[in-house]
Amino acid sequence: MIDGFGPVAPPDAQIRAAAEQRQAQLTKPGGALGRLETLGNWVSACQGVCPPKQFERARVVVFAGDHGVARHGVSAYPSEVTAQMVANFLGGGAAVNTLAAVADATVRVVDISVDADTDPRVAEHKVRRSSGAIDREDALSDDEIQAALAAGKAIADEEIDAGADLLIAGDMGIGNTTPATVLIATLTDTEPIAAVGRGTGIDDAGWVRKVAAIRDAMRRARPAAKDPVELLRVAAGADFAAMAGFLAQAATRRTPVILDGVVVTAAALVAEDLAAGASTWWLAGHRSTEPAHTLALQHLRLDPLLDLDMRLGEGSGALTALPILRAAVATLAEMATFAEAGVSTADSDTEDTPETGAAQQPNLQK
Repeated sequence: MIDGFGPVAPPDAQIRAAAEQRQAQLTKPGGALGRLETLGNWVSACQGVCPPKQFERARVVVFAGDHGVARHGVSAYPSEVTAQMVANFLGGGAAVNTLAAVADATVRVVDISVDADTDPRVAEHKVRRSSGAIDREDALSDDEIQAALAAGKAIADEEIDAGADLLIAGDMGIGNTTPATVLIATLTDTEPIAAVGRGTGIDDAGWVRKVAAIRDAMRRARPAAKDPVELLRVAAGADFAAMAGFLAQAATRRTPVILDGVVVTAAALVAEDLAAGASTWWLAGHRSTEPAHTLALQHLRLDPLLDLDMRLGEGSGALTALPILRAAVATLAEMATFAEAGVSTADSDTEDTPETGAAQQPNLQK
């Protein structure tokens, strides 16, 4: 049984300190590259080397699954779209495919619980067809929750063993913002009305139905709030459990992850409970328009890189952020130091400080 992944060691603090020292030696004023500097330091710490290496195999895994609650009017699209989009991913026609090409990443889609037969290439880890309607029944059985967690763990291992040095979890599933909001509102003790968004673009009547479904699902979820495995079983679904297992195992394997939107971050909230400390290996790629996403990011103490009013999922927000992370690696690894460039480390009218004998950093903005 997979009931937890154990505590996770954080990225290497000594290497992070070495990266900070290297930042101070690069041909720029200290802190002039802002958050790019802290991002580069984080990558160094994750990789255990300074300077860091550019990502050679950034890999997106899109977890696809349907949800019984989608049959009850909480989405603007029918459940059949999930299987159709899986085929679109395989054909290279989705946003995730286009953005991955720009960010120099590759895409894998896995059918965890799509309510249809899909291409056998993506169905190796399939747990069931659609998870239960969580406002009125459990999402999964005891055996199914273990199978879903094991699937996520195995997928992380497969990708890392194949050479992935950066992972992104994406999602595809009509109605999946409903269980995402249930998880987040339950774990952050938030009233449904303050957490519910428009998802795929539902109208007012659909929003009212969605609030009611989330309220009923939270009532069922509340007794399981302290048990991450049971919470996933009762109130989430096979795709969420697989994502949580994937994120927890990636951290256990010391592999950095860029989180996407509200669905992936909901799974991340539970993954942090499965593997305490896992969140130190994650970067929030963006802030979704879904209110629950901000709640989850605050709970995880993650500051998103982008805020572009995105709400697609698929890994799209994380992929849009990836070039920024690549820039952070490049500046830390490839910029010249003052010594290498022959640039003076002191203004002409500046002498060494008497306390340390060290020259002051130049003002390169003069």
